[in-house]
Amino acid sequence: MSRLGSRDADRNGGGSSSADPADLRAAEDLAKVYEELSTQLARVIHGQQEVLRQILIAMFAQGHCLLEGVPGLAKTLMISTLAQLLSLDFKRIQFTPDLMPSDITGTEILDEEEGTGRRRMRFVKGPIFGNILLGDEINRTPPKTQAALLQAMQEYQVTCAGETFSLDRPFLVLGTQNPIEQEGTYPLPEAQLDRFMFKVVVDYPSFDEELAIAEQTTSTGTPQLTPVLTKADILALQRVVRKVLVGRSVSSFAVRLVRATRPKGGEAPDFVRKYLTWGAGPRACQALLLGAKANALLDGRVHVSLDDIRQVAKPVLRHRLVTSFAAESDGISQDGVIEKLLGVIREEG
Repeated sequence: MSRLGSRDADRNGGGSSSADPADLRAAEDLAKVYEELSTQLARVIHGQQEVLRQILIAMFAQGHCLLEGVPGLAKTLMISTLAQLLSLDFKRIQFTPDLMPSDITGTEILDEEEGTGRRRMRFVKGPIFGNILLGDEINRTPPKTQAALLQAMQEYQVTCAGETFSLDRPFLVLGTQNPIEQEGTYPLPEAQLDRFMFKVVVDYPSFDEELAIAEQTTSTGTPQLTPVLTKADILALQRVVRKVLVGRSVSSFAVRLVRATRPKGGEAPDFVRKYLTWGAGPRACQALLLGAKANALLDGRVHVSLDDIRQVAKPVLRHRLVTSFAAESDGISQDGVIEKLLGVIREEG
């Protein structure tokens, strides 16, 4: 892997510091780690390679993922297996209409000290105090309970009864949604949607993949998995992602792409004004650049290209765009608008 040159630093406008040799060696190993993770996960999960890649990009970029797919596509199994391969503490919450915020964050209980008989309030940590938190059917709980995740997702801490508790790093929230059944669901607030770095669409497997799933899951034997990374390794790689340099032209492309999604702005094309009622905010620019950096490192590169931005554009933007009635009547989805934008937004010279 080549060292970042001074030319890239100049193009970046001095916005990032260069990586030291130790960081560069860690980055060189990341492509091999990704290959090994894919190989081991394939022993349990057939297909869904792109889903795995996007989850890893979000994790190394210190982001969170919203997974949308019908039941039975092994979303829970994939995430729990990934946590095992990464030596991370996995917690799962089944979101239901009667779930309370304290069921997520934890609660205070009256505790009696043994021997002295003194009583005091003690905080009992909830399932949010893990490394990977899976929120199954996250849209089945009211906004009051959904809001319990906001502070944790943004600030990596939880406040209860006036006391703040830090979460263990790395920390990744993965929420799942069923796109079909909408009865008894509560749409996620825009503020919470914006805190998810990616919205990942989990699709049906191919014929060969589904055949392998049917044969493996109806026979005996459990695949043996070996952890690939430790918590310390993941934290080190998260720091490396932040140090990857991005050319000014690439950063400009990402910002212009986001600004073009705002129908009331002067930079929006006519089709955006027609098909969108609301566009993405500045957090989308951050997600595009961080996602592109992690994507480049997974390929064994230490430079970000326009293709890296394009590859993460849909998962970054699709849940941040609000379509209009005209889009619905014309059959235009958020992904369709993003594809059109990628076709008209060009790199500045």
